Amino acid sequence: MTKLLTASLKVSLTLLLLLLPGLVSADQGLTAVTVTTNPDGSQDYSMTLQVLAIMTALSLLPAFILMMTSFTRIIVVLSILRQAIGLQQSPSNQILIGVSLFLSLFIMAPVFERINQQALQPYLEEQVTSLQAFELAKAPLREFMLSQTRVKDLETFVEIGGMTGQFQDPSEVPMTVLIPAFVTSELKTAFQIGFMLFIPFLILDLVVASVLMAMGMMMLSPMIVSLPFKLMLFVMVDGWNLIFGTLAKSYGL
Repeated sequence: MTKLLTASLKVSLTLLLLLLPGLVSADQGLTAVTVTTNPDGSQDYSMTLQVLAIMTALSLLPAFILMMTSFTRIIVVLSILRQAIGLQQSPSNQILIGVSLFLSLFIMAPVFERINQQALQPYLEEQVTSLQAFELAKAPLREFMLSQTRVKDLETFVEIGGMTGQFQDPSEVPMTVLIPAFVTSELKTAFQIGFMLFIPFLILDLVVASVLMAMGMMMLSPMIVSLPFKLMLFVMVDGWNLIFGTLAKSYGL
């Protein structure tokens, strides 16, 4: 549990570092509340814009966790799997999100560890400024996203942004182009994996429906009859192990 909390803290600090370059300089402190004394002796309290920017960035952390890590691919595949089996509420959404989050931490651990060593620790030890730490932290994350992004998706968003011909190499594209291209590639890969998962369960549904029609039991829903067989098939092939292993190996682990 301690290791898990430490990893979560590193992830939060890393993403906060990526979101807040230049908000606080290396030699200037951050004042949360400013107190102004009026001529009549009363005092007014106001919050600085830097603190408001930090609070806004913290509210965006979940979106960045979803869009810049392996979370999107995992949660989409697991949702399609649940639909393919025919289960509506089991596993629940909370379980799927929790499994996806921790599996994402496992997959992204090498990337976060590199960011921690190259950018976060030097920044905390005041060896580099926030802007330098931002550039150092961006490199491992860009490398990860580029390795999972299709060139076609990159070209699409470069063209949409009117940047055609400005970049000689995919590593030169800005994050504003790389992030939507990465998400598009993740969704495509997730749907490809989901399609392969759907096939055996669909075949089982067709077989059960054909048997029921041959027996004249047309009023009985094939989904109800095929559900226990699909569950038995999934358990017999050790489905969860195969799914998690496939998702992890799809990222080169």
